[in-house]
Amino acid sequence: MKVNTFFAVAISIFAFSCSSDDEPGSTVTLGNYMPLTDGNFWTYDVDGTQSMGRDSVYVANDTVISGTTYKKIKARPIPFGMYSGTTQNNGLRIENGKIMMTGNASVGINDMLPLGLSISNFVLLDENASANQELGSISGTSQQEIGGYPMTLNYTLKSIAGSSLPTYTTPENAVYDDVKSVTIKLNLAITATVEVLGMTMEVPVLIAQDVVTSERFYANDIGMVYAETVISYELQDFSAFDITLPIPQSDTQLQIESLQAYNID
Repeated sequence: MKVNTFFAVAISIFAFSCSSDDEPGSTVTLGNYMPLTDGNFWTYDVDGTQSMGRDSVYVANDTVISGTTYKKIKARPIPFGMYSGTTQNNGLRIENGKIMMTGNASVGINDMLPLGLSISNFVLLDENASANQELGSISGTSQQEIGGYPMTLNYTLKSIAGSSLPTYTTPENAVYDDVKSVTIKLNLAITATVEVLGMTMEVPVLIAQDVVTSERFYANDIGMVYAETVISYELQDFSAFDITLPIPQSDTQLQIESLQAYNID
């Protein structure tokens, strides 16, 4: 869509005059990297280390959150993919080329360690951003009990602008024009309250590290077309303290979400 046209007026020091018809002008045109018309849908094949399936994400209806109108995103069935899972049941809106999300996103490094994030106007994509520009960041703390041990999770979720591509070809050889990428990162640190030799102490379970890195590609007038997510972590070694946690010592998972069908109005 077209937005304001700006006119630059040059004033000559030699007192030459010119008419407004001769003044240079420029038009700023914004794209639509997440079409949010009710009924729009996207179907993704999900291929992951631990899960495979097909997700369908669609724009359901308007929803008002804290006085602001968003589009409610839903998914069916229960989503397999990270993108579908973190987007469903949340509100999206677009303002000045920014795709923003408000709601609650469930992210976790495995089934034993889910993490619910409350987010407000978190920027998923900014079409005017430069490469490597930070778009959004939220930090917080969550308290959970895992395997009988009270744990404190300190997290930071960030979105970082990637490349602007005239043409993008997915690994499956699907070709899209006018594509922008963004990387979502979840950094996590975990401490546990444990008893060692009769003393209660706080011990680091997970030294701060990026446990989720998800690169997503958005095509103009289509939406999110491809996502590659890596989930990886390495816990501290507690074998010398005879402490056993119900979480694997380390893990690395790869998940691909690839657009297979869509309907955009």
